[in-house]
Amino acid sequence: MDFDNTSDTELSELGEFGLIKHLTQYVELNQSSTIKGVGDDAAVINNGDLETVITTDMLIEGVHFDLTYVPLKHLGYKSVIVNLSDIYAMNAEPRQIVVSIAISNRFKLGALEELYQGMLLACKKHNVDLVGGDTTSSISGLVINITAIGAAKKENIVYRNGAKEGNLLCVSGDLGGAYMGLQILEREKAVFKENPNLQPDLEGKDYILERQLKPEARQDIINLFKKINVQPTSMIDVSDGLSSETLHICSQSKVGIDLYEEKIPIDPLTFNTALEFNLDPTLCALSGGEDYELLFTIDINDYEKVKNIREFTVIGHITNESKGYNMIAKAGTVHELKAQGWNALNK
Repeated sequence: MDFDNTSDTELSELGEFGLIKHLTQYVELNQSSTIKGVGDDAAVINNGDLETVITTDMLIEGVHFDLTYVPLKHLGYKSVIVNLSDIYAMNAEPRQIVVSIAISNRFKLGALEELYQGMLLACKKHNVDLVGGDTTSSISGLVINITAIGAAKKENIVYRNGAKEGNLLCVSGDLGGAYMGLQILEREKAVFKENPNLQPDLEGKDYILERQLKPEARQDIINLFKKINVQPTSMIDVSDGLSSETLHICSQSKVGIDLYEEKIPIDPLTFNTALEFNLDPTLCALSGGEDYELLFTIDINDYEKVKNIREFTVIGHITNESKGYNMIAKAGTVHELKAQGWNALNK
């Protein structure tokens, strides 16, 4: 999919409706539930007997991303993925998205094409339809707001509040990589400011850079649940750090937790990079955020089904609420688990 234009076209030449028409010319509709997509006053979606699941997320330049080192195509891809991850965290299937952007006049048409190419790439990978949105002007940089719409049978939807005493706490993939990728990018940005002639030192860091710039939503884990016939009792995606998300499940389920430090999955590159920065790898996993893995609880009777599954790790067990929120360190000492991850209202 390539846009046919010169990249330095001024947005004022197209106007709002011309811009929308241009950016959505390659939108393809694949979902039978999409009755009407872009081009009318509202999209029309028919989900029949299924429950509809809706989530929205806003990304603001200077708060959630830095265009000094974030390619626009990657940003478009990530902005869709972070929303789809929330739908998967409900054990649902994402089907449609609505995209709204606020842009300043420093952006040329080619820049927005890159952004939309990334969005449409994520849509294609996850079989999601882009069905509408809005564009407006901004005097404070780029703002992206995406709403994702999904569907699931009522009995299949998983909430945060379903964890029960005796359940096992599990997480997909590995943690802390996105945070360490961000540290690398911020370091190289600081070096560039000091000396613009220096080339960035990114060699050997591909995995953690991709974790930050081009994360993936874990559709495969949702499919795996169906394959092995496991229904999580609670679930959340890891956007703000493992500790924060664990406490969300515990507080909403009114349970306690014993989380084992030695069980937390951390990639060797993440581990070693954290040490380079004089950071505790465990703390990076607990508080880093933006990994977009799935954190979930399962009935202990399902342990035999999951014990040999490589895609996720059992990292703790749910206790009575009176036992509190605990992390058992590698040395065997017990520490209170606290939420120290990303806070959207902190500056």
